[in-house]
Amino acid sequence: MAGGGRKPKAEDAKVNRAPATHEWTEVADRPFTGKRPRLPAELPAATREWWERLTRLAHCVLWDDGDWQFALDTARVHAAFANGDMARAAELRLRERQMGSTRDARRDLRIRYVAPEPKAPRRAPPAGITDFESERARRLLDAG
Repeated sequence: MAGGGRKPKAEDAKVNRAPATHEWTEVADRPFTGKRPRLPAELPAATREWWERLTRLAHCVLWDDGDWQFALDTARVHAAFANGDMARAAELRLRERQMGSTRDARRDLRIRYVAPEPKAPRRAPPAGITDFESERARRLLDAG
């Protein structure tokens, strides 16, 4: 005789299902060189150096205006910390993690840097061809 107890639930009726897996966001591993906000002039040199490192991270290419504003606000927190306000250390650490400033933080955000795709070498045009449009038209007429 079978043991007592409830009949097992169907897989789709279980409450404790495995969590959904999230895909990685892949970003080409090259320094960000796009447009970025300027820091206010009164911020300390340590914050300016920090800003240079932060805003060259490859995944900055994903940031929108709100993300850049968050980064600027974080720069002000960094400036307070750099000026000796140690009470800002925890907030700075949390904000840097949200921005993905370390490898561990990027892993948690599911951001992965990948090698940039090599540019395809340009093929030289066949000898004697200088006007591609007229050559294309000639070949189309010859084929018909």
